[in-house]
Amino acid sequence: MGRAMTGNPKRLRGGPHKRVLVTGGAGFIGSHLCQRLLELGSSVLSLDNYCPGSRDNVAALLSDPHFEAIRHDVTHPMSLEIDEIYNLACPASPIHYQFDPVQTTKTNVHGAINVLDLAVRCRAKILQASTSEVYGDPEVHPQPESYWGRVNPIGPRACYDEGKRCAETLFFDHHRQYGVRIKVARIFNTYGPRMRPDDGRVVSTFIQQALAGLPITLFGDGRQTRSFCYVDDMVEGLIRLMDTPDEVTGPVNLGRPQEFSMHELAQAILAQTGSRSPIEYRPLPTDDPIQRRPDIDLARRLLDWEPAVALEEGLRRTIDYFIAERDAASAGQG
Repeated sequence: MGRAMTGNPKRLRGGPHKRVLVTGGAGFIGSHLCQRLLELGSSVLSLDNYCPGSRDNVAALLSDPHFEAIRHDVTHPMSLEIDEIYNLACPASPIHYQFDPVQTTKTNVHGAINVLDLAVRCRAKILQASTSEVYGDPEVHPQPESYWGRVNPIGPRACYDEGKRCAETLFFDHHRQYGVRIKVARIFNTYGPRMRPDDGRVVSTFIQQALAGLPITLFGDGRQTRSFCYVDDMVEGLIRLMDTPDEVTGPVNLGRPQEFSMHELAQAILAQTGSRSPIEYRPLPTDDPIQRRPDIDLARRLLDWEPAVALEEGLRRTIDYFIAERDAASAGQG
């Protein structure tokens, strides 16, 4: 697995087998985080209701005596003894979080309250996986942490955007009122193995369409831009943020600062897959941001971190994963 290794990669994890809770641990980023924490010597508890996470994502970890998978919905209180919490519990793709927007808001808000209550009781350090969506359709480009955002509070994306913004509020209020040791990471577009093929995110969708020879669907004119960070780099950034001194709270942007248009991404995937899929243009969804790129100066300075995996290499690994999954499914059906 490729990881961003700027600076000194050696870590002090607070002694052997520190107990770390990862909510959403069976999700895309969460499962990679669980795996990396085990490699670093922690005991890891994955808490997930498997919607949309999958137990398959952590199946290879179940034989590790320092790993435990718990089926639980973060909107309900939990009683555990832990030292650190990474709160990643929430569907992150529009298809999934818009399917049940009320539950999405509950996951963000009630879930944040429950994990913060647990942190208070256990005196645990806690990291909130927030999102670049808190910036909405930005008027400032690239987006620094000081930018307050431009979000439609009543639009179809608000359950996620405003839910995450409220979760950040809860984290900082618990820090000010109860002295909770918090970290807030604002995650920009992340991709890699274990993405669900039906999650509706642009990288997985384009790869699936290219491999199947289906039309590549571009919304709008295809010139809207995103910045794509490979999952290993993202996990490295999250862990480095958690390991900062207590006075570092964030929020800290984590993402790859290179910007690509949707058309450029489609062409890169077509080239790597050798697909002859045509490109089709469709209307732009409501409140879909035109530009999104992180300013990561703060992450460079505080974490000595920046992404190491280039888009071309990351796409190759991700395409290989989807091909392997397709082949395995075909073999199983056979």
